[in-house]
Amino acid sequence: MQTVHDLKQAATETEVLCYKKCNSDVRGVNYMKYGQFCPIAKATEILGEKWTILIIRELLMGGSRFNEMQRGLGDISPALLTSRLKSLEEQGIVVRRKMPGQKGFEYFPTSACQSLMPILFQLGEWGLIWAKDNVLDEEVDPELLMLYLERSIDPSQIPGANGVIRFRFIDLKDQQDFWLLVKERTVDLCITDPGRDVDVYFQCTLCTMKNVWMGERSYKDALSAGDLQVTGDPALTRNIRSWLKPSIFEQSAREPVTAD
Repeated sequence: MQTVHDLKQAATETEVLCYKKCNSDVRGVNYMKYGQFCPIAKATEILGEKWTILIIRELLMGGSRFNEMQRGLGDISPALLTSRLKSLEEQGIVVRRKMPGQKGFEYFPTSACQSLMPILFQLGEWGLIWAKDNVLDEEVDPELLMLYLERSIDPSQIPGANGVIRFRFIDLKDQQDFWLLVKERTVDLCITDPGRDVDVYFQCTLCTMKNVWMGERSYKDALSAGDLQVTGDPALTRNIRSWLKPSIFEQSAREPVTAD
């Protein structure tokens, strides 16, 4: 059985630190300076670098380990991620802790980082209205969607807190099938058949699943239109939203609010 954690052999932090010493372009020690007392300018000096807001998004969504954050960020290099985390740690946004009995570190949001959650939520709502036309089809990434679905599973709402959820995206060519394995409090993503009975089976296009999870359309609408097929244990298929939580943007407006 192969999990997504086997897909990428991330550089060790020792290698990354060595790389940082050799490449001044990614060290990130020279912070942006606007030379203004304006609080917006001062906040942007900390948060305005490329990738920084998305790193904070990952931290606030529960990502604490280096490899997990890489999964959520996609194209960021290990060296640059290390650089940004170091900068955020120096600014009091992140706390780094050694993992007990293991090599490597975990990263946790401070109060300053947690206070950014409503700001990021409002930024996302702004994006739903004013940047939605910038979303390209190729940007709907199955790995990122599956990470979000993995994080959205509530094991306590699955009978016995154990189960296998299979997704087949019929419009993909190389990798159509993904499995979420629920075991007690953990959820793992597999890209090869785990050899266990499937409790719920989803079949649709990648965009259909993204749209349903994001709240662009309802499960009922997608099922009635034939764009989505869901089969499996009736105790789970009758109320999917009870154990597969929707995006935090499900209820957000998609069009500007106009005055009457």
